[in-house]
Amino acid sequence: MRKLIMWNVMTLDGYFEGNQNWDLSFHNLIWGKELEKLSIDQLQSADYLVFGRVTYEGMAAYWTKAEAETEEHEVAKLMNSIPKIVFSKTLKSADWNNTTIIRENASDEILKLKEQGGKDIYVFGSANLSETFINDNIFDEYRIGIAPVILGNGRPLFRQGIASNNLTLVSTQPLTTGGVVLKYLNNNNQQG
Repeated sequence: MRKLIMWNVMTLDGYFEGNQNWDLSFHNLIWGKELEKLSIDQLQSADYLVFGRVTYEGMAAYWTKAEAETEEHEVAKLMNSIPKIVFSKTLKSADWNNTTIIRENASDEILKLKEQGGKDIYVFGSANLSETFINDNIFDEYRIGIAPVILGNGRPLFRQGIASNNLTLVSTQPLTTGGVVLKYLNNNNQQG
């Protein structure tokens, strides 16, 4: 059975972005060779990348141009080649390579994919979609990169009112940038 894994970077005080969409300047504080290796390892273990519309649009705009322009050539190559699913009721077309739009029943569709077996499914960013998956208890694992900064305001990764989940810490990886990567298993997940 495939695992559904959340991957996100947040600040020490819990924000995954600033007050505006794509205000992610703190990502530069955690990025380095260790996180690049982790990114490549995660992408190589993925059958699917899953996004909500807003994250999809930002990721597509960045990664479709990044392969030739960035030092993260291997990350860009993988991001552009792995099959992607975007959950959106409003997106008219998806031009990023290997993308499928699904308009309804996000959790049901992910559960079907999990049952098929194969490599993992990763949700990058996508806080609203992630909230749905948290509330429906289908995440198997949470991987959170903590950037060494207190932002003071922004959009929290875990908003008030989401479902309670008991997690088990399975690993910590301190980074030379001052950040840390935490991996937790979801003890409440009955599907995984």
